[in-house]
Amino acid sequence: MVGVSGGKFPAIRSHLQENIGNVYKDMDVSFDAYPEGDSVNPEAYKTAIDKLSQGDAVIIFTPDSTHYPIALYAIERGLHVLVTKPAVQLLKHHSELIAAAEKKGVVCFVEHHKRFDPVYSDARAKASSLGEFNFFSAWMSQPKSQLETFRAWAGKDSDISYYLSSHHIDIHCWIMQGRAVPTRVTASAATGIATSEPFNCVPQTEDTITLLVDWQSLSSSKHKGTAVYTASWTAPLKAGVHTSQHWYYMAEKGEINVDQAHRGYDIVNDEAGKAWYNPFYMKYSPSESGHFDGQRGYGYVSIEKFIDAARSVNTKQTTPADYDKHGLPTIANTILTTAILNAGRISLDKKRPVGIKQDGNEWVLE
Repeated sequence: MVGVSGGKFPAIRSHLQENIGNVYKDMDVSFDAYPEGDSVNPEAYKTAIDKLSQGDAVIIFTPDSTHYPIALYAIERGLHVLVTKPAVQLLKHHSELIAAAEKKGVVCFVEHHKRFDPVYSDARAKASSLGEFNFFSAWMSQPKSQLETFRAWAGKDSDISYYLSSHHIDIHCWIMQGRAVPTRVTASAATGIATSEPFNCVPQTEDTITLLVDWQSLSSSKHKGTAVYTASWTAPLKAGVHTSQHWYYMAEKGEINVDQAHRGYDIVNDEAGKAWYNPFYMKYSPSESGHFDGQRGYGYVSIEKFIDAARSVNTKQTTPADYDKHGLPTIANTILTTAILNAGRISLDKKRPVGIKQDGNEWVLE
């Protein structure tokens, strides 16, 4: 396990033992730490990666701005990579990771776990029968306490659109794969909460970011669609859900509504009030025998699919390119998600619409 500060690992070990080792039978929570002791080393990941062998796997869950250098370093050393969303912040970096993974013959997935939610995957299949796309809207928010959690990088190294809208932008791009492409992004932001007491984030921190995106059908020149993706980390506390999220899809022959925050399963207790739970993502309660029982959750499946792909490629049963064909969140299949997010950031900074187009085999912003 790699971090920047070795001083954090004692608390991490304690957390893993308390919440995993003491909860499930036969779970080994030991790990080698980089950096060791109380040292601080932002490049400790290089030491850890250098100890691995070609064909081993690296899973990256770090601040957004660090994804690209870590992923590239691992790929160039012949390691398979799973990187959390957003894969990277710049479109050119996404293209470079695609090229690097292809050159080294390794698997590179983005941890877009919502693709493995049975509701979302079923909705994608049904959307294909509803005709040309017309309108999509997505809302995703987390409580303002997140500004305390992410104070170290909020507004400095990344924004709430990259952090949250990456989820549903990818779902929409996945639904539209081979059917339509984004052509223009216009962004708008609300401000004032994150930069005020008690959070006092850096002046450029946005509270809520909305991206308005134009889409063009690939089969009909007269069919154009619009999408609105909104993300916020200034939602109220005690809303009963950690992440409020829903989306709406309208096409020429029908519509789809998905409310992922409320799955028809809520619990009330005297102290916390009502809370909605989502065991479909991860089931934390043990099995009847006391063992871990979350293997069916789509959060688990997302990581399992990557490990299965890496093992299959290592044994030459498949090639990395095979996984681009099946709607899996490979680095190649997720490039338009990065294009939209990157265009949104440019639109906010430069206060203008940003175009997305394909130049030969490359996607570029203009």
